Amino acid sequence: MRVLVVFAHPQGDSLNGTIRDRAIAALHNNGHEVDLCDLYAEGFEPVLSAAERGAYFDVEANRARNAGYVDRLFAVEALIFIFPTWTLGPPAILKGFFDRVMVPGVSFRLDKDGTLHPNMRHIKRLAAIVTYGRSRAILWWFGDPPRKMFTRYMPWFLARGAKRSYLGLYDLHHPQPRRIERFLKRIDREIAWF
Repeated sequence: MRVLVVFAHPQGDSLNGTIRDRAIAALHNNGHEVDLCDLYAEGFEPVLSAAERGAYFDVEANRARNAGYVDRLFAVEALIFIFPTWTLGPPAILKGFFDRVMVPGVSFRLDKDGTLHPNMRHIKRLAAIVTYGRSRAILWWFGDPPRKMFTRYMPWFLARGAKRSYLGLYDLHHPQPRRIERFLKRIDREIAWF
C-alpha cells in the first residue's frame, strides 16, 4: 500500500520525530511504500491568502496552486497524520494544510446546487497519531477537537468504510518513559494491520 505520512512538528528530534520514525519503520517492515510529507522541512506556506479565498470554488485553480501536494494525495491509498496538540488543535502549519490543500476539487466536489460529495474515495485507511500535554480527562471536557477532526470529519471525504485509527498520547506534561514506550509499541501494532 502507498501511504502519505503528514508530519507537523518543527523539531525532527522531538518525541513527535521519534513517533514519525517509528511509524515509518513499521510501515516499511510491513511492506508499504511511504511518502513523508514533513510540512516544516518542506517549507509549506500555511496562510490562506485573500486571493486564494476569493478563488476558493475554482477547482482548476485549487488543483494547480498546490499541484505537488494534490498529486501526492491522489497517489496514495492511506494517510497518516502525526502532530502535537497546541492550544486544543493541530499546529497552524497543519491547519493551513487543510485550509489550502483540502479544498473543492481535492477533498470534495461541489454540485451547482451546493451538494457536497467526497472526492478522496481512493483513500482506504486513515490514522492520526497525536500527542497532548494535558490529560485525557481534561481534553474530554474540552471536546478533544483533534480527535473529532480525525474520527468524525476526515472520514467523510474518504472511501466508504475506510479503516481509521486514532492514537492519542496524553498527559505529556507529566512524562513517563514506560508509558511512552508502551505507546510506541502500540504504533507498531496499529501499523501492522495497515
